[in-house]
Amino acid sequence: MIVCMQVDRFSVTMEPDLGAAVRAAAERAGMSVSGWLAQAAADRLRNDLLGAALDAWEAEDGPFGVDALDAAAATLGIIRGSRGHAA
Repeated sequence: MIVCMQVDRFSVTMEPDLGAAVRAAAERAGMSVSGWLAQAAADRLRNDLLGAALDAWEAEDGPFGVDALDAAAATLGIIRGSRGHAA
């Protein structure tokens, strides 16, 4: 069975050093550059949506407390930096 997938083709331009880093990362991941960039774009969109959801939550319920942030970091297995961001 042949499956045809619709794709949206476009061209991207970036600094040569960034392009080289993307090619290297795609190769390390065993992916095409297009596949790697598509995954990176999907990751960025998920992060943006998560950020918007957290902003809405804080707007409704107030800022997250240190204890809640520490618990979330522990659950995720990350170490929080001094400003509340992952270190």
